[in-house]
Order: sequence, then structure tokens, then C-alpha cells
Amino acid sequence: VQSSLGTHCSIQHPISRFTDRLPQELVLPGNPGEQSQAPSRQERAYPANNPVLQVLICPEVPYQTLAGFVRGSQGLHRTSPGHYERLACLLLLQLCLGLEHLRGQNVGQGDLSPENLLLVQCPCPPGGHQGKKEPLGLSLPRLLISSFLRVREMQRPCSTSQEEDWTRGLAAADELNVGRLIYQLLHVDISLEDTLGFRNKRLPEIPCLSIYSTGLKRLATLLLHREPSKRVSIEQARSILQLLLWGPRQELFARSKKTLPLLRGWVEVKRTLLLLRFAESSVGAGGHPGLEEWLCCQYFKEVTEHTLYEVTQVVYTP
Repeated sequence: VQSSLGTHCSIQHPISRFTDRLPQELVLPGNPGEQSQAPSRQERAYPANNPVLQVLICPEVPYQTLAGFVRGSQGLHRTSPGHYERLACLLLLQLCLGLEHLRGQNVGQGDLSPENLLLVQCPCPPGGHQGKKEPLGLSLPRLLISSFLRVREMQRPCSTSQEEDWTRGLAAADELNVGRLIYQLLHVDISLEDTLGFRNKRLPEIPCLSIYSTGLKRLATLLLHREPSKRVSIEQARSILQLLLWGPRQELFARSKKTLPLLRGWVEVKRTLLLLRFAESSVGAGGHPGLEEWLCCQYFKEVTEHTLYEVTQVVYTP
């Protein structure tokens, strides 16, 4: 499955693969009664019955899993909550973009957990930091989704009574896993029962430590809504994360009524400023755009006043 996927920056893509057979001493033994029996002539003639080991060669070398990143970043979250929670938004955005790509090819992630999400260090842009490398905890890594499987189209349940059976069948939906991952990234404990709302109707509280905390809490609540039909999709979650990262913020509508012309003008101004910033960087010693700049450009390339109107309604309307 992994080799058949199209190229995407958030998908681990092998450049080569080979298979080998496990040595006999590594093959798990069968029943005790079978071990005492000598192998038959047919079994000796066909060693293909032994388990096959498949090895994938990938161009990226992960330095850490997302689980390790979360464990090692508690101090950074306390001392620099704004910087850390922005990193969390950018990591979640990469995850949502990758999941969208997989869904378009009818492919699912076998086990969407922090242990199965890989982090790759991005190359430092030439001249970007005057030859100094930023510590891994402070720099934005590239997130890679690994371990895929083909999934069948299944209809989403529309009532809470069907949710438990549906969750068992699909090993939890992407929306639930991403919602739970928000809590894990923010170092807030949440159990599977809390995620599904079976133990308590209220989700754990997310402390407000930065300008991103309220938005992440809102997104987690929408992803983990008790009614499956009222949850936001992965595509909507991606739009919400882009809104939290690059605006517009709620202050824009404090003095002016939210209208399509207002949002259209905001987008045009932001696109112009973005072009000016890149022009200045190309003339000076700003170096090449990094991953965050690329994600920002992708946002302003695709966003329209209509999509902004919809997503601001979801995020900023109680």
C-alpha cells in the first residue's frame, strides 16, 4: 500500500524495498505437539511457508516519534507556551493534510497514535540563521505518517448509540484520534472513554496559556463532539488550524461587521504582504523559505472569502 501512494510531504514514501525470509531460529514456534514432529518432505521442499520480512528504504531519516517529542517538550511548553502551541498547530496541520491525501486514495492509517507519527528534521535554509542550528525542540520538524492499510467505504453513524460499535469496527475514526492528539500535544491526560464521551459528558479542561489555547480547545471539542454527525471533518479541522495560525483573528470583526468584501480585502492585503516579504528575503540574506512559509503560502493560495466566512463562523461563534 505504501509504495502505491502518490508523493506528499506528510506521507512516508519508500524509494525501494526488498524482501527476505526470517531465519528459522526467529520463527515463532507452533503448538508443542507440532514441534516434536519432524518436518515433512513437502515442508522442506517449500520454504515459502516461513514468514516473509519486507524491508522498506525511505529517503527521510526520522530522529524522533511524536510521542517522544511530546514527552520531551513539557519544559518548553511551560517556559514558551506560545511558541510550543504554535508548533503543535503546525504539526497538527501537517497531519490533517496527510490524512486528506490518504482519504483521497481510499487509504487509512492503521494506528493513528503519537508512536506511529515520525518527525524529520528540516534542512536549515542557507543564511537563515547565520550558520547556527536551532535546537530541535524549537524548530519545526516535518511530520510523516507511516503504516497504511486499504479501507472500505463505511457510512458514518448518526447517533451516539451506534458510535461504540462503529468505533470498534474502524479502530476509531480519524476525527476522534486527531481530537485526542490535541490533548496529548498540550500535555493534558485524556482516556479513550473520555474521548468517546462514555465516562463523562465533559471533556478535560485545556489551560489557556497562549493565543492558540482557546482555538485548540474549540477544535478538540468539535472533533470529539458526542454526536458523530456534528463533528467537524478532517478537512474542516485543517481549515481551522490554518485560521488559528494565519488569521483572520476575532479582533478583525470587533469594529467591522463580518462581510464577504471585508474578508476579500483582508486576503488581498495578506497576499500582497506575503509577496513583499519574500521579495525582501530574496534580495537580502533571508535564505530560502522553510516549511512554515510553504504551509503559509499554500493557505493563502487556496483560501477564499467564502471559505473564511464559513470557518470563522465555526470557530468564533459560540
